[in-house]
Amino acid sequence: METAVEKMTKWTIDPSHSEVQFKVKHLMISSVTGSFKEFGAEAELNGDDLSGARVSFWANTASIDTNSADRDKHLRSADFFDSERFPKLMFESTALEGSGNTWKLTGNLTIKDAKRPVVLDVEWSGIAKDPWGNTKAGLRISGRIDRKEWGLNWNAALEAGGVLVSDEVRIQCEVQLAQQG
Repeated sequence: METAVEKMTKWTIDPSHSEVQFKVKHLMISSVTGSFKEFGAEAELNGDDLSGARVSFWANTASIDTNSADRDKHLRSADFFDSERFPKLMFESTALEGSGNTWKLTGNLTIKDAKRPVVLDVEWSGIAKDPWGNTKAGLRISGRIDRKEWGLNWNAALEAGGVLVSDEVRIQCEVQLAQQG
């Protein structure tokens, strides 16, 4: 009889068909969108849905892009990611619950030297073959974190009240995985 471990298939992220983005309120009136340009992920899936899946993800913090060179330089500094000392942020799953298209992904997010649990929403799009016979899987991941829990504390008070940058960071990822082997 085949066990669940024997059914597990390995997958890696397809970076040319994936996006890792975040949004942060600026001046408390609009949002700035940023992304990481260098990232990777590995997953182990059991069958054609997410039950029993394991996921690990990393992003190079120096690859941050917010469409502003000065802001990106500041985000790579010790005020935020401290990219020289902490070149990667990482996520390791600890649980995945749900069914069909709707899942909750729990895991540990490490930014700088802080490791904290997070829960992310996952929308599973399923599995398909591309025109070249490669097996792909699609999913959308979203969530919210408080950046201060990871030591990303820099801010500036506004003259009219409020702060320059919100504490809440909204995470939005469009992911395509490619089956290995």
